[in-house]
Amino acid sequence: MTHYLISFDDGAMSHIADEDWPDVGKASHAVVQEAMDAGVWVLGGGIERQTATVVATDGTITDGPDPAVDVAVGGFAVVDVATREEALAWAARIAVACRCAQEVREIMPDADQEAWLRRTRR
Repeated sequence: MTHYLISFDDGAMSHIADEDWPDVGKASHAVVQEAMDAGVWVLGGGIERQTATVVATDGTITDGPDPAVDVAVGGFAVVDVATREEALAWAARIAVACRCAQEVREIMPDADQEAWLRRTRR
């Protein structure tokens, strides 16, 4: 299986009217539950609109991109599926629920990390 990141930009849902948010929340939670029931859900959630904090390799801490002027991630899901086509199908379901387009990217596999996770799950 392969992990895929499904995400949307901060502000992508700004077109949704206040009175529609309960329906969007219900639809979004329903898709998450379906993904959990299907055994493909890894994790996900919305990202608070905030300026990121950047920690450099030397430990220096600075403010990062400002979501008011820069593109930032607004929400994400990670699914574990066999094919890109399956990831795209889940992204389509999420897009309908969230009422905004979704980006899909494959997460690079890491055999060492997978082995560590298997050992810790025993």
